[in-house]
Amino acid sequence: MPNKVQDNKNTLTEQSVRLDKWLWAARFFKTRALARDAVMSGKISYNGQRCKPSKTVELGVTIKVPQGYDVKEIIVLELAQHRRSAPLAQLMFEETPESLAQREKNSEMRKLSAFHSPKPDQRPDKKQRRQIIQLKHQ
Repeated sequence: MPNKVQDNKNTLTEQSVRLDKWLWAARFFKTRALARDAVMSGKISYNGQRCKPSKTVELGVTIKVPQGYDVKEIIVLELAQHRRSAPLAQLMFEETPESLAQREKNSEMRKLSAFHSPKPDQRPDKKQRRQIIQLKHQ
């Protein structure tokens, strides 16, 4: 009898995973605290809506997660409460084709603008800094 109760608890815990815990287990964040803060601040959207860190994750749900300059839109394929190695964690979700295309487009735009951004050859010296300050205050 205790085995059935214990088995039921294991299946319940495998089926119900908090959003912040899933994001940590899927290696989107280094710590659960960072995942919780991102969800609470509204950076993570669950099916297009804001949610709480305690939201139960379901299979087939779309989640938008910011990473660097881009936002990944992913579909949950697998639930896990424990952090896995990177190759196994990548099997827990799938990025949507639209998200992949948008990230590639953004990457190309960043590369193109990096070559054309006007950067001075050197920092201004003291006299030039004074002149810049005078121009700003006129």
